[in-house]
Amino acid sequence: EKVCSYNDVIQYLNLSKDNNLFTLTRPVKDWRDPTEVYIEVFLYAILAVIEKSQIFTAFIWTLTSWENEFISWDPSQFCGISNISIPRELMWEPDVFIFEATDEDKSQRSPYLYILNDGTVFVEDDVRAVTSCRMNVYQFPFDTQTCNLTFGAMIHQVDTVRLIPFSNSSRATELSQQVLHSQGDWEFLGMRVLNSSFGLDRGKWDQIIYEISMKRRPELYVINFLLPIFFFLLLDIFSFFISETKGEKLGFKVTIILGISVLLLILNEILPSSSRKPPLIANFCIAIFAFMLLSLLETILITYLMEKDSASPAERGLKGCEMLSSEPSRKAETEGYQEHSECAAGRRPFLCFTILWPLQGSNSSITVKKGVVTDSSDELLATAEHVSILLSSTSEDTEPGYWTKLAEKIHKVFFCCYLASVVVFLVFMFLTW
Repeated sequence: EKVCSYNDVIQYLNLSKDNNLFTLTRPVKDWRDPTEVYIEVFLYAILAVIEKSQIFTAFIWTLTSWENEFISWDPSQFCGISNISIPRELMWEPDVFIFEATDEDKSQRSPYLYILNDGTVFVEDDVRAVTSCRMNVYQFPFDTQTCNLTFGAMIHQVDTVRLIPFSNSSRATELSQQVLHSQGDWEFLGMRVLNSSFGLDRGKWDQIIYEISMKRRPELYVINFLLPIFFFLLLDIFSFFISETKGEKLGFKVTIILGISVLLLILNEILPSSSRKPPLIANFCIAIFAFMLLSLLETILITYLMEKDSASPAERGLKGCEMLSSEPSRKAETEGYQEHSECAAGRRPFLCFTILWPLQGSNSSITVKKGVVTDSSDELLATAEHVSILLSSTSEDTEPGYWTKLAEKIHKVFFCCYLASVVVFLVFMFLTW
């Protein structure tokens, strides 16, 4: 029985490093005949999709095939051997590369290629493709991205090297789903195969475009980003029921706004700055921030109006006498009145007066009791006249609780408008997303 080895076939074909017939030029007998190169691509893993830098990283498996017209043998003469594997350095290969590649492929290449008895050559490679990808993040994190892997010859034009896809779109999608191992935050939807050409003034090149479509899995972003913002908005809405008098409401709203600011900084690290139009999530966050800012301004206004009523009306009326008085005010509670006594002092007390201001809820009127002036100098008489004018202007001031009632009306109207605006905005964002 005849015994054969692969070396017998190699010696028959004269495959060696010294034989330039298989390495220097395209393996065609007529230079006018183009070399047909078949390419197959399967998606093995989606490694990274970086929106900030618009980078798509995938691990793919490629199969490249072409015909060498100088190689052929009869398997029956070599014990049925129909294919052999040889080092890649012994054979010419087409200069196929990925147009979108932005980094050198650091994955380990296969050191061998297969040759069939009819001269067909096969090369299989695992490629870590780091490519640029124009991403539309308008609907982030509910977006779908499409990134291209464009294969083309670097030097050989369409009249010398023709690129032909092995499989159509449905077959490439089916095989990729079978071998796909890792997808990360993305769900692989499909692969579309297109055959096109790229032309310049000096020539035209064949291209095969693989469009990889994938959909983002939004659960992580919803839980870690959107839900906290929504909860902050709920806290801001329920903060309207916090009492204005205790002074805690203002600090609470400021704390909420600071929390939203931190989330906006995180969002800025994710989204690209070169987006054509602002993403919906950015509009969502800015709108929520604006709502909370308006709520904070409303709280400041309400607090200011209520503090105007919280001050004693008698203290407002006697404000002009504070610089004249050297004795502290003496306040005493009487039935239905608040008594305030003030004395203008020089070397000795000269002018004393007492104001009985009705307590809130009482129907009594303001009563002013002036003391005895023991020195009738012009200065003291002028002081007494000035105090009388202040007292008369105080008696004509607004009734107690006026600013509080005004603040309550503003608060109710603002809350209704605020709540309606928030509901309309959330419904609009839900329908748009």
